[in-house]
Amino acid sequence: MKNSNKPPSSDEPLYFNIQADFGFTKHPGGLKATRELVEACKIGKDSYVLEIGCGVGKTPCTIVEETGCRLVGVDLSAGMVEKARERAKKKRLEDRLEFRVADAQELPFEDNTFEAVFCESVNAFVPDKAKALREYARVTKSGGYVGMNEVHWAQEPPPGLVQYAALIMAGAKFLTLGGWRSLLVEAGLQEIEVRSYKMDMRQQRIDEMRGMERGEGLQAWKRFVKGLFTDPVYWKFTKQVLSKPGMMFQFLKHIGYGIYVGRK
Repeated sequence: MKNSNKPPSSDEPLYFNIQADFGFTKHPGGLKATRELVEACKIGKDSYVLEIGCGVGKTPCTIVEETGCRLVGVDLSAGMVEKARERAKKKRLEDRLEFRVADAQELPFEDNTFEAVFCESVNAFVPDKAKALREYARVTKSGGYVGMNEVHWAQEPPPGLVQYAALIMAGAKFLTLGGWRSLLVEAGLQEIEVRSYKMDMRQQRIDEMRGMERGEGLQAWKRFVKGLFTDPVYWKFTKQVLSKPGMMFQFLKHIGYGIYVGRK
């Protein structure tokens, strides 16, 4: 591994700042989609895995517990990484889990390091998506897999909706199914498989609640409500989300998500 960790940004986007403090991160399809991605990437007990955008560590801990693999999780948010380390320590998984602050566009690892590299709901936030996919392929061993779970535009969105999504979600830019697939092709990956799904927000909320440990959801909401009255960051973010109330419902009608896997 290269020893080139970058210091965390002092101005992390509100979207990630609040998610880290809230104690959870989101991705479409919940744990079911994660398990599907793990299976498609052939992750098992002998695998050395890299997760891009590890968030607060829920997914990495689950994967390590269920497969027995060794995993490195990276995230651009120092707050997320701190939460992830705390979670791994609490679950006594430090011997198989490592977390680092890193940029998906410039990974601090040598070529051909991992059997699998995957991410969920990450690449929409990466400015240079093509460069990031090349990095994923670079650090993957020959014969290994690169997989991702990403939101896509299921139908052509109006310009105002694209701008709203970027405003409230840290500049996120979503692609079409074909757009995401083309990134894997351009990165030199082969045997590419794409699976498309509709967004079911009711099931999404159920999956998120089920994924929380006892008392975790209540504590998270308490922190959020307190933040609204005491922290200008929370208030600013809430004002952004509520600036155009109908846009969120319109956004949910225009999106789906896909599982994408390619082999190096």
